[in-house]
Amino acid sequence: MQPDISFEKYSKMTIGVIADTHVPDRIDGLHPDLEDVLRSQKVDAIIHAGDISSPVVVRQLEQIAPVFAVRGNRDWAFRKTLPWSRSLLMGGIRILLTHGQGRLGDYLVDKIWYLLDGYRPERYLALIERQLENEQVIIFGHTHRALVLEKHGRLFLNPGSAAFGIGKDAHPSIGFLQIDDGKVAARIVNLPKMKMNGRGWKKF
Repeated sequence: MQPDISFEKYSKMTIGVIADTHVPDRIDGLHPDLEDVLRSQKVDAIIHAGDISSPVVVRQLEQIAPVFAVRGNRDWAFRKTLPWSRSLLMGGIRILLTHGQGRLGDYLVDKIWYLLDGYRPERYLALIERQLENEQVIIFGHTHRALVLEKHGRLFLNPGSAAFGIGKDAHPSIGFLQIDDGKVAARIVNLPKMKMNGRGWKKF
């Protein structure tokens, strides 16, 4: 299958990867350090794995670099403009971008399993693997838990939530993909942990 989008600007690229910003459904604005971190890494593109919540977020990020996004389960504002998943070609690397919640039935079943058994990354990986064709990298969000995993020769990256992580001592976090002449690596960067002050941000 041909990719939905080809962004072959360079063979060597740095891509910022974010998810679950939740502006303004849970917080009024992006994490105060998010844009500075993306700029400091001189990103060539930004990938957003859903639960953006407002087109304002996309426009804000586009001031830094081109943005490629899918919608998540809370992205009602994007129901006519963004797909649930898409295939990208960047720097010669094929990428599957999806939020990760699956279909409505999958989402509801997972809610039950989450209550009974807690967070299990393999549940989300199984849903995502059903969509795979020949992609080398899979980017997803939804869980608010950062993950970098190599499995069957593929690289899975969940950047965590750029708004708030889940779990003990969890930080807001984002990810970076480094593509260099057909090789790809991923890393997670924690943003400073902050308190929610009403619907705004406040340092500890």
